Amino acid sequence: MSLQSTDQIADLITRIRNANMVGKTEIRVATSKLKVAVVETLVKNGYLASYDIEDSKPRGILHVVIANPGEVAKINEIEKISKPGRRVYTAAEDIPTVKSGRGMVIISTSKGLMTGREAKKNRLGGEILVRVW
Repeated sequence: MSLQSTDQIADLITRIRNANMVGKTEIRVATSKLKVAVVETLVKNGYLASYDIEDSKPRGILHVVIANPGEVAKINEIEKISKPGRRVYTAAEDIPTVKSGRGMVIISTSKGLMTGREAKKNRLGGEILVRVW
């Protein structure tokens, strides 16, 4: 974990996707407030099993459980939408639906991170970070 990624969320999403493809049930990444907020949203909506933060020096470790042992992961596909070279913003009425409502997008709004449904309900637009189903 000594390599520093320029896009923290893309690194987190890639680690989750790769671990899911090879059948691993958990990952560990360096923690940040944004990573914790994204993982918390995924856990709250049932895409990840759980997470916890382990204290470590110089930075804490985010321990993410993708699926409990013996269970199948609930993530079929996860991808980063907005990238450092191409930011993707949307208005509240233009928030995309994923797989006819079976998936979700995570949006960074002025009120914090929230799902596309929550952002539509609160009539908030923002940057589309992640699409998952």
